[in-house]
Amino acid sequence: MAFEGLSSRLQEITRKIRGKARITESDLKEMLREVKLALLEADVNYKIVKEFIATIQEKALGQDVMKSLTPGQQVVKIVKDELVNLLGEKESKVNFTPNPPTIVMLVGLQGSGKTTTAGKLANLFRKQGKKPLLVACDIYRPAAIKQLQVVGAQLNIPVYSNENSKDVVQISKQAINVAMSKLNDVIILDTAGRLHIDEALMDELKNVKNGVHPHEILLVVDSMTGQDAVNVSEKFNEALGVDGVILTKLDGDTRGGAALSVKKVTGKPIKFAATGEKLSDIEVFHPERMAQRILGMGDILSVIEKAEESFDLEQAEKLEKQLKKKELDLDDYLVQIRQMKKMGSFSSLLKLIPGMSKFKDLKVDDKEFSKVEAMICSMTKKEKQNPKILNASRRQRIAKGSGTTVQDINKFMKSFEMTQKMMKQMQSSKGKGGLKKLMNGIDENALKNMKF
Repeated sequence: MAFEGLSSRLQEITRKIRGKARITESDLKEMLREVKLALLEADVNYKIVKEFIATIQEKALGQDVMKSLTPGQQVVKIVKDELVNLLGEKESKVNFTPNPPTIVMLVGLQGSGKTTTAGKLANLFRKQGKKPLLVACDIYRPAAIKQLQVVGAQLNIPVYSNENSKDVVQISKQAINVAMSKLNDVIILDTAGRLHIDEALMDELKNVKNGVHPHEILLVVDSMTGQDAVNVSEKFNEALGVDGVILTKLDGDTRGGAALSVKKVTGKPIKFAATGEKLSDIEVFHPERMAQRILGMGDILSVIEKAEESFDLEQAEKLEKQLKKKELDLDDYLVQIRQMKKMGSFSSLLKLIPGMSKFKDLKVDDKEFSKVEAMICSMTKKEKQNPKILNASRRQRIAKGSGTTVQDINKFMKSFEMTQKMMKQMQSSKGKGGLKKLMNGIDENALKNMKF
């Protein structure tokens, strides 16, 4: 996961200092030394690290402590604020023109994930009410056009291509005419890349820029390339004047140094982050939320947004009414599992919840979801409504029908009973602090051993 190494180091450092009622200059010096090492190990640019540490030191030594916070908490707040500043301070949106179509030009090196990102971006724009058109402008890479067509077919989004033309500017202009005739209000140009930056590549991209005047030039950067990602960003920006950056493969880089360096070095905002292989795995980049994730403070707003996007509201309301009247049964549980699966990896969702970062070894195998679905679907209606009747012979039958073992059934039923208890706790917790009481009552070892 993105920032995993950096996140665990910084969380450990801030945990030590957070509760201190008094911080000496020596304490601060030791903390900043550890922060510096953590950032350098995360592959953050050395000059940026040096400036970052100096800023924190100056603010921590010179700032009056707020009455509501301990000195330790104040230092943690300073670290968080500076991380936000480093990542870009605030969300940077795509500038859609009032006179459509808006032309978005994707540029970057070969292998950075431009074609897949083009599809992800089109999918995201469609969810925002836009009608996108994908344009195949990579006429060199074998099967590049076919790849974009496959992505478009998966999303049911139109793709314009002209395999008879070798003039990328002409293809782009033709695509604009097609978009206007088909009422597509966003055009995404998937341009060619190279394995390295060369004059031929830059000249072609400059020609496209001058030929169609895109409203947004977004640089697609592979975050796993570390400092090279920053160097690439700098060169593309110098040549083209990019409007923003899309970081890809953030789920595969445990360091995250590129994300912490690219904004400061180029002066251009990170606009989107691709966080997985699915065509839905892209999100608007929120600097403050990302800083909170890195420091283990959670990101509950992203959880809510994912839920709003994925959940069937009518079904959720119906389930809520049912739960108020009766105990959670396995039919209800199956509905919840299927809704949760739409939101993405359960392990990644847990990390977004404030307070869950303290469970360091907590890992949930998402394949367990499929096993649980198979188990529940192998039960009779009576068994789903009243799991207490599941005796040994019934469990053997369910195991055979679902391709699992009796031990799997036993483990699942134990975790289901725990879930029932948690649901009762949530219903009985009234007024403020209900969720906090619930979290305090969760046993860490029980969570680690929990199978979903």
